[in-house]
Amino acid sequence: MLARELPLAPLTDRPRPLEPLRVADFPDAHRIRPRRIAARGFAFRELPRPTPQPATGPVAPATFEGMVGETPVMLDLFGFIRRLAPYPTTALITGESGTGKELVVRAIHRLSPRSERSLVVCNCTTLTSTLVETELFGHVRGAFTGADRDHKGLFQVADGSTIFLDEVGDLPLAAQVKLLRVLEEYEIRRVGASEPTRVDVRVVAATNRDLTEMVAAGAFREDLYFRLNVGSIHLAPLRERLDDLEALVRHFLVRWNQRLGRRVTAISAEAFATLRRHTWPGNVRELGNAIERAMVASDGNVILAEHLPPLLGARTSCPTAQPPAFTLEAAEREQILRALEAAGGRRTAAARLLGLSRRTLYRKLDRHGLP
Repeated sequence: MLARELPLAPLTDRPRPLEPLRVADFPDAHRIRPRRIAARGFAFRELPRPTPQPATGPVAPATFEGMVGETPVMLDLFGFIRRLAPYPTTALITGESGTGKELVVRAIHRLSPRSERSLVVCNCTTLTSTLVETELFGHVRGAFTGADRDHKGLFQVADGSTIFLDEVGDLPLAAQVKLLRVLEEYEIRRVGASEPTRVDVRVVAATNRDLTEMVAAGAFREDLYFRLNVGSIHLAPLRERLDDLEALVRHFLVRWNQRLGRRVTAISAEAFATLRRHTWPGNVRELGNAIERAMVASDGNVILAEHLPPLLGARTSCPTAQPPAFTLEAAEREQILRALEAAGGRRTAAARLLGLSRRTLYRKLDRHGLP
């Protein structure tokens, strides 16, 4: 028996209890299973595993297909993209330069059944009137001098996928007629070909121009505008969604830290206030460039106001306070009050007069402290 091989000492002769155990004496104690040793009268207890320390630096905000936004207007945009993406519906994305129109197009393509094939991008500003048909629809051998072989146009390359017509407002009128035929008949005619070619292409277009004004001026076909504007998406400028500024700054801090090999962890309150005061004519693209420039100018791990681009007004040595009546905020507040008065206090009608969505107007009312 075990008791005969290892006889236990009498109770009176047993050693005193050992000193309390220290974690440092047992670095692998968390691997020991709880058990009691009868000969000693004490037990090892399983120690908790060491808690990993959180990584230092800014935490990247949640993104939707590369886009950052937590305001209602952006959440509505993300929801509409999810609903639009599965269908072959034509879409037109409008908005100022730098608002992220190409990101929206790529999100629509990635979430669509056509995502297995590459997105085909066409910048319409680079298409000359003499080569636009060849570039878009292709040509056959012998169609013109120098055409020594068949050439596939971008629509044939995009067969079964999505084509992105960037800056579609710059497309020549002659090409607009043929683009309309593609959208209605799903076929193209290559230069020099006698028969049309069937294509299965989803068209997504984008522009920073006002196509309705171009239609009125005769610079853009009205029927093509209506055919493109089925899935209509308008991107709000950054100045109308400043509540997303903090998340966007964190997003760019993480991005430029990775690309530049830096460890910038924060932005000072003064620098952030400078960012909020700026009107951002270049929108999110301008913000990203400003954060990159500030990180390059900074030697430490915090961005200060002096590191921001001078155009943001961060380096004015003696800022002079202007009378409130002449500030942009005061002018905007006065304009909203006039619209509310003209609309008889009805917010929906006031938003229509100002050319704003109701949600944008509500945010501005809250910011200005208006009822």
